[in-house]
Amino acid sequence: MHELSIAEGVLRIVAAEAEKQGFTRVLEIRMRIGEYAGIVPDCLREFFPLAAKGGPAEGAALVIETVPAAFRCPDCGYEGSVARREARCPVCGGTAIRMTAGRECYVEDLRVE
Repeated sequence: MHELSIAEGVLRIVAAEAEKQGFTRVLEIRMRIGEYAGIVPDCLREFFPLAAKGGPAEGAALVIETVPAAFRCPDCGYEGSVARREARCPVCGGTAIRMTAGRECYVEDLRVE
């Protein structure tokens, strides 16, 4: 249920931008959420209207783009996806792989009036 607190955090960002930029209504919020961010997009979509009620984002569309996980192997230079159960480089078998994308969670864009 931490998706409710995430929705509330997104709305704090929206409120700060509304104050700074002077808009009164949000039509759409675009977010990017990584595959490994630990957030369930459907749950976030479910809780968002509850959190937005009575504010400038009430009725706004919440558009979520899922960012696939990407990894880099320092041993062979491979960059790309890795099987979840393997946790090793699919080219050289190295286990020193590092995640380069897939944990992000941020508001990318707002469409406002």
